[in-house]
Amino acid sequence: MIPLRLALPFPRTLLLALLLSAAIPATPLCAQDSSSSSSSSTPSDRAADNAQTARAHLAQVEEGGAAVTLESSEALFQLAAALNVCGYDADLDHSEPVRTAIRGEMQQALLASEPARVSRDALCQYVSEHHLNDPGRDLGQYVSLALYLLPPPELTPSAALPDLPPDGVAVVNVLPLVRTFAEDVHLHAIWLAHRPEYEALLAQVHQPMERMITGSNIYLHQPVSSYDGRRFLVLLEPMIAPTVTHARIYANDYVVVMSPTPAEKDAVRMDQIRHIYLHYVVEPMVYSKAAATERLLPLLRPVQEAPLEFQYKSDIVALLVECLIKGIEARTYNMPEPAPQRPKGVRDRSETEQYEAAVAAYNRVNELERQKLVGLDERQGWVLTDYFFDKLQAMEHEGDGLRDEIGPMIYGMDVAREQHHDEQIVFAKTGSTDVLRGSPRQPRTLNDLDRAEMALMKGDRGTAEDLAKKTMADPKGDHGRARYVLSRISLMDGEPQEAFDGFTETLALSKDPRTLAWSHIYLGRLYDSARPPEREKALAEYKAGLAMRDAKPDTRLAAEKGIKAPFAIPQRAGAPKPVKDEDLDPTGKAEKEAYRPSTPK
Repeated sequence: MIPLRLALPFPRTLLLALLLSAAIPATPLCAQDSSSSSSSSTPSDRAADNAQTARAHLAQVEEGGAAVTLESSEALFQLAAALNVCGYDADLDHSEPVRTAIRGEMQQALLASEPARVSRDALCQYVSEHHLNDPGRDLGQYVSLALYLLPPPELTPSAALPDLPPDGVAVVNVLPLVRTFAEDVHLHAIWLAHRPEYEALLAQVHQPMERMITGSNIYLHQPVSSYDGRRFLVLLEPMIAPTVTHARIYANDYVVVMSPTPAEKDAVRMDQIRHIYLHYVVEPMVYSKAAATERLLPLLRPVQEAPLEFQYKSDIVALLVECLIKGIEARTYNMPEPAPQRPKGVRDRSETEQYEAAVAAYNRVNELERQKLVGLDERQGWVLTDYFFDKLQAMEHEGDGLRDEIGPMIYGMDVAREQHHDEQIVFAKTGSTDVLRGSPRQPRTLNDLDRAEMALMKGDRGTAEDLAKKTMADPKGDHGRARYVLSRISLMDGEPQEAFDGFTETLALSKDPRTLAWSHIYLGRLYDSARPPEREKALAEYKAGLAMRDAKPDTRLAAEKGIKAPFAIPQRAGAPKPVKDEDLDPTGKAEKEAYRPSTPK
């Protein structure tokens, strides 16, 4: 282990601040395999190695260009076509005619060429060997890979393997086989021949998507911005099943991949595209206030029995984001039935009165449907939907935008009142469909580390430590995550050197991007807080945390904040700086009171 070399011991207030300043509990979310840092290198060496690795880009975007785009991709087309030739027939009867036409042309090329059949067999053997039982994940691994490929004929990764999506890395060796098959069946020529059909599908979706984006921006008072490092991308690919939406959030890139249907209306699930777009808009606003959400942690207790993924039971910011999005969707919901139309050429007042009465009746029924939607959301575990629904209604009347109102919504929340409200909810047995996973959210059995995280969140360090040590003793346990939990307990116990050694060991044990990223961030904070501070090493750790490419915004914000300025104990405006350990309020009451809005005069 690398010694931290402290000249003086850490104050207890600082050790707690190292933990409390984290935006959310740093639990692994959607854990996937990824490369980890070498245990033999120093933090500076690891950061230097990561800095040399190019960040993966979905596509080249010109500075000042559009941040929201609708496109097609030849790389995605070639992988989807390859899967089709290897037996991928999902929803073929409900797909666009171009899918059947391309499959027929590939079959003709195979009949005419022995080398093409040989390359097809090698390709399909690989696909068969890497088949996953979950249809969504099986196709999803190739979709993830396709998002980070250079266009054919190169069809190679646009970044080093550690920077690619972990599920895509699992099938990266399919690329040479696809390149050979594509050359043998002249797949590029087939792509060019059907470009007009692809363009027609893009044009069909363009106007509804433009209306959706514009309507959402108007409602939220969100300005249309040019590309500034964040991107929302929708890719259409008719060679995949139209019934499944593949959504991805990779750092600053929000991506939706879907196939249109031949229906005259609703060629794509615009509601699902809008849901991911709202993530793109809302997440930065909520995460910018994440430091103020510690006092909201009691709101996680009522949802422990809800049919939610563990992420939403342990991450208050993630729960806030999803509930706020649900509130926006409910506030902007309109019934499928068309609203009454104003009569043309009105001859007398009675016609106007009949129209106004019809509009009033329609609005009443529509509002009832919105309330039903809120009730359903809350029964499925999104317990703060009603709170945000009411706040958004007030926002509509006052004419302010969400960017201005998000602070008061979070800072002004009456936690005790909302917790009591949440405890009265009778949860449904099943949850709603998760657009990011493509399957219903079902409650899962918590493992020991999940329970350790929950115990740590409640301040029960003893239980958390016992469960983490139990996992460490299990040869098949997640030792990286267990060591990470124990390291955070060491910080809480006032043992900085033990915490430092633990986070360093975590980097050698874990393959989860989030665990690795937050271990680097904590190491950076420890370097910043050493006496004397070791700023260069701290910067190296923060940069290494960014290089881990964890998908959650809180990680990026924490790392970028550490790069911008050395870590320091968070201070409330007007609050005296604590200088003695005895000044620490272990109940956290004073800190919570700092968030309470001032009494109206």
